[in-house]
Amino acid sequence: MRQRFQEDGAVKISAAFDQSWLDLLAEGIDKDIDSPGPLHTLQQSGTEPGYFLTDFCMAQRLAEFRRFVTDSPAAEIAATIMESQRINFFYDAIWVKGPATPKRSRWHQDQPYYPIDGKQFCVIWLALEALQKDVCLELLKGSHRWGTWYEPELTRHGQNLYRPGESPFTRLPDIESERQDYDILSWDMAPGDCIVFHALTVHGAPGNRYQDRWRRAVSTFWMGDDTVFAERPGPVRPSFHGHGLNFGDPMNSPYFPQIWPPQSCTDASQSRRFSDPDFHITI
Repeated sequence: MRQRFQEDGAVKISAAFDQSWLDLLAEGIDKDIDSPGPLHTLQQSGTEPGYFLTDFCMAQRLAEFRRFVTDSPAAEIAATIMESQRINFFYDAIWVKGPATPKRSRWHQDQPYYPIDGKQFCVIWLALEALQKDVCLELLKGSHRWGTWYEPELTRHGQNLYRPGESPFTRLPDIESERQDYDILSWDMAPGDCIVFHALTVHGAPGNRYQDRWRRAVSTFWMGDDTVFAERPGPVRPSFHGHGLNFGDPMNSPYFPQIWPPQSCTDASQSRRFSDPDFHITI
């Protein structure tokens, strides 16, 4: 699996999380739907059918997500797949699509959105429902090795994150209209399966075609030994404030706590990231 991750940029791991972790995340998602956080977005416009909620950094507010980050197998999985001695937590996100929600999640890479350089940067994507591959996350095989960083776009309307002419990144091709030209990875997923992918792997997700069930997914973002705080051409999304890092500093600080291996003298759940009122995040 490590070799496949290095070559393909994504790998499915079966039965990575037991039902207790899925139940815990389901409780947290229900709370977020009832009372979304300050970073949430309803991605469908008033004329688009369905329900598509995204929210960021739930671990800052909700104990269920915080416990998943600090106590679940996720950080160890990231360390194993990336062959990293240390794993630090960056942030978490949810992607909730109600029944009969046709809107896609746009094709994109993750890393250009974030102030992080380094090769040991991955995402664990975990769906709470069983999924057939036609509603599962889709990833372009080997795209993390193309040597191209693509312009970040915002999901709701597709506008660029950074100002035109000020970004060094390349405009993403129209992948959806040229699907036949790409090797697209996707899988049937059972509850507890997850996908681990490199933060430069191009990916997107179809809408929820199911008429009678939700598609709830949680992404957690994990940084390895070589990741450093990096400059970008404009405000990143989400934008973290108060961490005190300078460009080039390792992404290993009380605000981006080490989760793996567990620290004997510091409880990650009590990290300043989760307890300091001066630490705040914007989008």
